[in-house]
Amino acid sequence: MALEASMGRRQHQRPPPPPSYSSAGNGVIFLPTNGMPTATAHHRLRLNPSADHNPDSYDDLQLEFSPLLYSSLERYLPPAMLSMSRDAKLLYMRGILLRYSPDGERNRLQMLREYKQKIISNYQPLNRELYTMDATNFFVPSFLKAINDNTVESFKSIMTESSPGIYTFEMLQPHFCEKLLSEVDNFERWVHKKKVRIMRPNTMNNYGAVLDDFGLENMLDKLMNDFIRPISRVFFPDVGGSTLDSHHGFVVEYGTHRDVELGFHVDDSEVTLNVCLGKEFSGGELFFRGVRCDNHVNSETKSDEILDYSHVPGHAVLHRGRNRHGARATTSGWRANLLLWCKSSAFRELKKYQRDFSSWCAECKREKKEKLRLSVAATKEELLKREVNSAS
Repeated sequence: MALEASMGRRQHQRPPPPPSYSSAGNGVIFLPTNGMPTATAHHRLRLNPSADHNPDSYDDLQLEFSPLLYSSLERYLPPAMLSMSRDAKLLYMRGILLRYSPDGERNRLQMLREYKQKIISNYQPLNRELYTMDATNFFVPSFLKAINDNTVESFKSIMTESSPGIYTFEMLQPHFCEKLLSEVDNFERWVHKKKVRIMRPNTMNNYGAVLDDFGLENMLDKLMNDFIRPISRVFFPDVGGSTLDSHHGFVVEYGTHRDVELGFHVDDSEVTLNVCLGKEFSGGELFFRGVRCDNHVNSETKSDEILDYSHVPGHAVLHRGRNRHGARATTSGWRANLLLWCKSSAFRELKKYQRDFSSWCAECKREKKEKLRLSVAATKEELLKREVNSAS
């Protein structure tokens, strides 16, 4: 089955192309600079983060990039820089980020900020209680208890691993789902009335809305940081689960006079949260076909990677964004889902310098295992030849 790795990605959020670099050979990558001194011992990023470092907060500043991105990237600064002032660290990190963000990308981000600001300044929310994180009224008690306990055991107690790396669990209360759907409907009616152009969730969905665009960004930030990242830190450490620092949140709609199905694709995310909001429908099953890197995104599916999942309102699916998947046709009724694409800027930056993705790509892992098998077989054959020669 053919698959384009870029399908489903928002054009204005596509990561910049990989930069040129050189390796110091000691686990450190030297980065090219923009108007900064040549790379020295004080101008490098570490491949591994400083786990015990408590980064500064940048929330109070007006920046070109997400404040969470700076806090996340700070852990990868060289030890000598960690004790410097926030301004010094900010200047250094900003130089790196600007170096890798083309002018066209920055222009698109600026246009997006202006678009969102225009909507937020004029749109009147229907359910204002949605715009702050009210965990008690949002989540079912079992999910909330697991997060509050914050242990591997508590997470596993509510989760079913339907297939390796694909977790399902009950998450949202029915009245929250209803209010969120009514808010999306209210926003779409407002857009139509005001004749405002609406940005759809991605290039594959013609219906639905981006929740960040009309004021729900802060609530979704808290959802990612306080509820999804603790789980991802445990179950998805190989794809930046502990360093998630940005998101793309949206609702998609399927059914009569809406999108019917979703083609086979991968998400522009490290970790994806997919929660069914309702309402009454048939069909629309998710199908998963294995985790792949860019080099193997079109490779054959193995039997142990096949999973078909039927949506249940209020229940969530959590998986790696690189797990190939799609949605079958919704044959009757109307179905809506909340999607949260969770991203890690640190993971994406470091991935540019890697060639081996066997820690998370199933095909890379199989190739590595096969190379090891052949190497062991060749070694055994060589030893056998030596024994035969010595005996003769």
